Amino acid sequence: MSKRTDFAAPHWLVQLLRSKREPVPWTRALRAPLALAVPLAVGYAFGNIGLGALASTGALPTVLSEAAGPYRYRLRRLGGATAAAGVGYLIGLLSGASLVATIAAVVLVAAVSALISAAGSNASVAGLQLFVFCVIGTGQHATGVRIEVSLLCFLVGAVWSLSVALAGWTWRATSPERTAVAHVYIELAAMLSATDADTSRAARNQLTTAMNTAYDRLLTARSWLSGRDAAYRKLLNLLSASTPAVEASVAMVNAGRSGPPEAVEYLTSVAARVLADQPVPEPPELDARYHPLQAGLARIPAGASRQRPARVPATARVREWAESLISGPLTWLAALRLSLCVALAEVAGLLLPLERSYWLTLTVGIVLKPDFGSVFGRAVLRGIGTVIGVGIGAAVLGLGAQGWPLVVLIALFATGVAIGKVRNYGVLSAFVTPLIILQMDLSSHGDWSVVVARLVDTVLGCVIVLVFGYLLWPGSMRPRVGGRLADTCETVATYVAQALASTGDLAERSRARRRAYRALADLRTAFQQVVVEPSAAGRQAVAWWPVIAGLERVTDAVTEVVVTVEHGAPRPDESDIGLLTAALTEIAASIREQRDPASLPVPETDQLSGVVDQLTTVFDAVRGPDLAERSPMRLVRRFLPSSRRRS
Repeated sequence: MSKRTDFAAPHWLVQLLRSKREPVPWTRALRAPLALAVPLAVGYAFGNIGLGALASTGALPTVLSEAAGPYRYRLRRLGGATAAAGVGYLIGLLSGASLVATIAAVVLVAAVSALISAAGSNASVAGLQLFVFCVIGTGQHATGVRIEVSLLCFLVGAVWSLSVALAGWTWRATSPERTAVAHVYIELAAMLSATDADTSRAARNQLTTAMNTAYDRLLTARSWLSGRDAAYRKLLNLLSASTPAVEASVAMVNAGRSGPPEAVEYLTSVAARVLADQPVPEPPELDARYHPLQAGLARIPAGASRQRPARVPATARVREWAESLISGPLTWLAALRLSLCVALAEVAGLLLPLERSYWLTLTVGIVLKPDFGSVFGRAVLRGIGTVIGVGIGAAVLGLGAQGWPLVVLIALFATGVAIGKVRNYGVLSAFVTPLIILQMDLSSHGDWSVVVARLVDTVLGCVIVLVFGYLLWPGSMRPRVGGRLADTCETVATYVAQALASTGDLAERSRARRRAYRALADLRTAFQQVVVEPSAAGRQAVAWWPVIAGLERVTDAVTEVVVTVEHGAPRPDESDIGLLTAALTEIAASIREQRDPASLPVPETDQLSGVVDQLTTVFDAVRGPDLAERSPMRLVRRFLPSSRRRS
């Protein structure tokens, strides 16, 4: 027997360096170089590439804030981010000449940025751009360019970048939503064609993500309309009509059965028709064994009616955000941590002989953004990415690239930014770094000192974040994922009660199922953010992972029972449904109270045996992790068979 000589990397490092399995955003990869390189090309053509670089800087907020979605949603997201960047840039320009004013402005903007983030995803992006370009603006006084000229160039670049991002609206108005609906049918076909349990499980996760995305895009788009837009109504009807087919398919997959080839082919053709805006064909006749799936497919051509949700007034959204600030201590703690670390960065810039100390502050703010995932992970990835990016930037400066070759290189870096944004934060940093190095070099006529300053400031910024914002900050390394897991257990329990109840409404049951799967998908995302940490929080996320998988299987098993009931099987007794919901509620309570779940009776009917089997697996998994013990070896021992002594 040969000795094992390979090196097993820690789980957090593997998760940290892993790239997301996202498709390449080709349209964004084409728009980004167009938005960033054209201002440089115009400036070079007119003999002042420095002003062109300032305009290119103004295009950065749109490129960094880009996200897939309906054009109305993107207008709101990109417009808000660009406006916030403009305000931050102006504050930085006005305060940059005074040292005291600079420190006060940057710390105050950092706190406001963190508080704004609590208002939602778009507000979070706008808050980040407000802070980033405030810091960049404070460094512009060293270029010698007048404030009004610098601001005008920035605004010209911002308007240009917005125009590029939204130029396709006129002839591709519903294209993003149409693509999202078609993607649901493609993922449904992929799940039915899976040949093994692991593949089908992964396909079901992809289907959940596709449905969440499609509903988000369509409901967001329609919230801006008067309710009479036929195109959006038709797409939403097609999406809603997929629900019976999705439930029947999940039931088949959970039972270990693949779908018939003609059903897979039909779903693929539906996706193609949706993309081409053509009528949906009639479904094929399936074997009697696939009667639930046949009934689900029959709903697709006709579609299903759905009422447009009422638009939430802006005053109500502002009121909700204000209430979340009043009752949300975590938001204030995040703002305090960000402000403290930014202040430390400003002090370090005063005490240390740094040529461009504002990059130090910039690194701290970007890494410590309160709602962008693991602080530890972002600090490490930004440090790695910056080292690589500095090497690329140094190589470009060393080659002495000037003129049009430099414009081409910046276009390539912009393409890398668009791709890295969806794949890995380290990849994004590796391309953003040389891009900003070259922009600053062109606007300030710098030299190799730009490269050295970027490297030193980024490393120091990451050190400040890791020491004061992570290692020394109270609670940063404590386990904190159990509460969200308990909430998801209760969401699944609600779905069980509504799906199996005799008086359950079809529309309400569908909404409960979507809420359950969405909660599970969000839980996976939250755990993936924490699992990159080497602390007890990361170890606990690894230990809890089997519980997430078990809850997903419980939800699938319940969906299978629902489908059988809809096609003639007797409905479970109310007492048995109560036992299932009580068990899930007990699991949630045990997680919150950091104890083993109590043994409870479970249904003993054959109809619910699949649900009970998966629920038993969840009970066993919950008895594994111990929130009170942080030793990784203790966590491992809890997973050994002897740890199930109370079951």
